[in-house]
Amino acid sequence: MLEIAGVALLAVIVLQAIVLFAAKAFVYQQMPLREVAQKPILAIVAQLVSYLVVAQFMVMLVEGKYHVRFGAAIHWNWPGTRSWVFVGIGVMTVALDLMSRFLPMPKSTPFEHFFERPLDAYLISIFAITVGPLMEELFFRGFLYPVIERRMGILWGILLTALPFGLMHSMQYGNSWAAVLVIFLVGVVLTSVRAVTKSVAASFLVHVGYNGTLMFFAALATHGFQHLDKMGT
Repeated sequence: MLEIAGVALLAVIVLQAIVLFAAKAFVYQQMPLREVAQKPILAIVAQLVSYLVVAQFMVMLVEGKYHVRFGAAIHWNWPGTRSWVFVGIGVMTVALDLMSRFLPMPKSTPFEHFFERPLDAYLISIFAITVGPLMEELFFRGFLYPVIERRMGILWGILLTALPFGLMHSMQYGNSWAAVLVIFLVGVVLTSVRAVTKSVAASFLVHVGYNGTLMFFAALATHGFQHLDKMGT
């Protein structure tokens, strides 16, 4: 089962690369691949395609091979009236980003360029608080974590789930080890919530709170919303 989880994670990376290389070959032939990868719409499409394929694979594996409803198997367990508590935890988790003030962060990252145009800023923001955290939580906290936890225990389950989670986002931040470290720690928080509550829905809400706050500050810092306001006047 751990091997299957590894293959699924590799599939996410490979599928995203295929979409980007296809766009480079057929649409943006004169543009360097690095610039192609920084196009927000392509980043969204690449992630969406890879997430949907892997999500379908997980559902088919769980329900087809083990004959268990997917939601029950991954412990979705919606927290009900406590939902806003977990969103609040996500908002407070943004405090981890303060570490970047003391770490050698790059002056500019591909992620920041996603907010240079108003439409791109809104597309990325919507994706980052809906499909993005949902698919990532289903895989990392719903699928991968239980596999590692059963074999190696809770502590290693948390750490070894947070590590690939951080590495997967490295390209968005110019492959900066400092940025990956911060995201790794965010992953530790998310997986810890999953471990304590036994609810993927709880870690999803924390993820939404974190991403939503991050998107808001990123858009303000790059004047994404301000440009949109000017366009409407």
